Order: sequence, then C-alpha cells, then structure tokens
Amino acid sequence: MNVVVFGASGYVGGRLIPVLLAAGHAVRAITRSPTSLRDYPWRDDVEVMQADLLDPATILPALDGMDAAYYLVHSMGTGDFQDLDRRAAANMAAAAEQAGIERMIYLGALGRGDLSPHLASRQEVGEILATGPVPVTEFRAAVIIGSGSLSFEMTRYLTEVLPVMMTPSWVRTRCQPIAIRDVLSYLEGALVHSETKGRIIEIGGPEVLTYEEMMQGYAGAAGLRRRLIIRVPVLSLGLSARWVGLVTPLPSSVAEHLVESLRHEVVVTDTSADELIPVQRIGYREAVSQAIEQTRGADVPTRWTRSSWQPADPLPSDPSHAFGTIFSDRREVEVEADPADVAWAFMRVGGANGYYAARWAWHIRGIIDQLFGGAGLRRGRRHPEEIRVGEPLDFWRVVRVEPGTSLELKAEMLLPGEAWLGWTVERTGTGSRLVQTAWFVPRGLFGRIYWYAMLPFHALVFPQMARGIAAAAEERARIRANASSST
Repeated sequence: MNVVVFGASGYVGGRLIPVLLAAGHAVRAITRSPTSLRDYPWRDDVEVMQADLLDPATILPALDGMDAAYYLVHSMGTGDFQDLDRRAAANMAAAAEQAGIERMIYLGALGRGDLSPHLASRQEVGEILATGPVPVTEFRAAVIIGSGSLSFEMTRYLTEVLPVMMTPSWVRTRCQPIAIRDVLSYLEGALVHSETKGRIIEIGGPEVLTYEEMMQGYAGAAGLRRRLIIRVPVLSLGLSARWVGLVTPLPSSVAEHLVESLRHEVVVTDTSADELIPVQRIGYREAVSQAIEQTRGADVPTRWTRSSWQPADPLPSDPSHAFGTIFSDRREVEVEADPADVAWAFMRVGGANGYYAARWAWHIRGIIDQLFGGAGLRRGRRHPEEIRVGEPLDFWRVVRVEPGTSLELKAEMLLPGEAWLGWTVERTGTGSRLVQTAWFVPRGLFGRIYWYAMLPFHALVFPQMARGIAAAAEERARIRANASSST
C-alpha cells in the first residue's frame, strides 16, 4: 500500500517506518522539519514531505495518492497541548475526507472514567479523527516498554538512581505494559486486517502489574538489588512531579502530566485484539531486558563502530533523552606535529609505555581494581606499538582502531557504570589537533557518586595525559625532522 506517516521523526513513527518498508509498503514520511530525518538509516527509502498539522494547507498535499495514513502526533509538554491536539486532529480529519484516503490508523491511550488531561486528550484525538467519513483504527495502549519511551525512561531512572524510594500511592496502580516491538506489530498488522477499520482496539502485554512491580522487575532485569519502596500516604502531584523531574531526565512539564496519569488504572478490558491481529507478545521482563540491551548497546559500544557517531549523539529514532546520563571529560590540544605522529603517540598508550601522566595514579587505580577482583594493569598489551580491535590493554578492551586517526577503549575495570576513553586527531593549518574524551555512563546512584568523587583526579590526570601525548608526538616529529635534515 501507499502509506503516509505523520510524526515520522517521533518515537513510534521513527520505528514504525522500517517495519512498514520491510513489509513492502511505499512510505511517505511527514515532518515539520525534513532535516530532522536526514540521518535516519531509512531516509533514502522513503519520500519525505514537510507539513504542519496546524496548517491545513500543507496537509492535503501530504495525503495525495495515499491509501492509508498513520497519525502518530502528540503535543504533550508544549503549552496548551489539549487545544493544539484538538486543532491538529480536526485538520487531519477534514483533509483525509477531502483526499479520499481509505483509512487512518492512530495510537492513543488506555483508560476509563475521569481521566487525567494527558489520557483524556489522547482519547479525544481519536474521537475527533473518527468524526469524518474516513474509517479510523484507534489502538489504545498503556506504558510502552522500549529504550527512549517516556514512561520506560521514567521507570528506568527512578529504579537505577534510587535504591530506597519514598513513593506516593500511585505505585500501587495497575498497568498493562506492552513492548514497543508488539506495538509496531499491531500498527503494521492493521493494514492487512481490514476488519480493524473503524474500531477501537485495546492492546497490552500479557501481564498486569503495579508500577511498584514494574520498578522491581526493572531492577531484576538490570542486575540491581531489589529496591526498598516506602509508600507515603500523602504526596502531592506537584511534589511527585518535582521528584520525578529531579531524578529523571524528563522535562518537568512532561513529568507532571505523566505523574498525574499514573493514578489511573490502564488495563485492557476488551481482548478483541487477540482475534483481530494475532501477535505473539512478550512479557514485561523480556521487554525490559531487550530495552536495556538496546539502550546500553546504542549508548556507546556497538555504535562506536560507526565513524560518524559519538556517545553523546542520540540514535535518530530516539528522543534526545533516550540514553540518559552520559558524563564526559573532553580535552583538546594543538600539536606542532603531523597527525601520523600524534596517532603514533596515542596508539602506544598503556602497558610498559604507560599513560603519559601520573603513572603513580594509574598504578594505584590498578591495585584497587585488583583488590576488588578486577584485572588491574596485569594484562598489559600484546605489542608496544601495534594494537588490534578486541584485544585487552591493561584494564581496557580495544573497541575501535582507525590507523592514523583514532583509538577507542572500553573499561573492563570494576566500576559502578561503564566507561570509555578515546583519542582522535585531525590536521590543522599549522599541525594537528588532538581530541581526548573520556565518557562514563553511571549505573544508579553510586555511579553518579563515583563520577563526582573522581573529578579531582580527572582534573589532574586527563590534562597531563593529553599534553603528554602531544609532547611525545612533537618529540617524534623533531627526531624525524633532524634525521631528514642530516641526510
């Protein structure tokens, strides 16, 4: 089918498009800013168009020639989001009728009764879309489990950062979380199951859990100790939202709406989805494990193989807070030497060559690591100058080598988090520029304490290391220059 996706740069839209492409559909991706899709891996496989749902004149061209439209847009956290969502949905319904498309598919929210503004707005959008003659398939879901989803990130941060939590009554609210991969299966499946037209379909995972059980489940999947959760009978919405905003990376405006929604039970009561679109759903624990694996993998290790990627950059398909906290220490040094000399210097790091600065500090860190069962500096390096991806180097592992350009190491010392250290060099008009960066992804509260406790040592060691590498490169350049002039 010819399918148009509104909200292509959003969390669900960005993940749905490759699923649609894999199923053989022709996809048109709609966004207010086409440049926001520039780095998506599927960018060249779709037609990109610019449109604004608040500007009716731009919607009709986006629907031209399309069979079906996905509506994956939400304005939560931006001013009067309820009014914005009403206007956008009304514009979409009118344009869909005029364009004569066959159907619309919308992802909304579960919930019944006197709902929070967030949940009520999600359902109101579905009602507005359905006011026109174009049949709408409205999926209603609760918490979506996947790296980068707002609800999952809130659960993740609360659980990782706080081993002891004083929580309001909403931790006992029941919820039916669903994995993002299953949500995508339902969304794509609606295209080939015509009986879903004009229906509201409730979707959820195979388990009903309280938010407390979800946090404990996350702790287990993440390898953390069971959390001590102390329920507080009275804790205001504002105080809860500020608490969430302090501990998690979610904007306070978004945190407030999410917290307010947590007091509502969001559980599937209509199980017709099982018959309409058979999906082999996975359980909460497996969904969390997959999300953790994706988050940690995308944060640094697997993405370091891409030369254009840096640990601070988010994946194109995820929101900016998807990876959570990444601490870094970056040093730049101008070097009067060729890039080849600079690369030679940092390729020699570790082993008998040392770390160019505060050798005593590195030895102490190695001893501490050994005392707690780590490798310490015992492994050294295979060769004093040659280095290969995958081999150990003291308490590091080589994860990337670009000869003459860059070196990146992943820490295998015992840490309350994950750490990397890397160098790159580029040519300048007068020589070279060395960039040295250390990254640290903390695990829980103690990871953050560790990083801040180490800052004085970082301030001592890292600048000296960068300058030491620069000095070694300049010395090698002088030796080569003298040797050349003497001949």
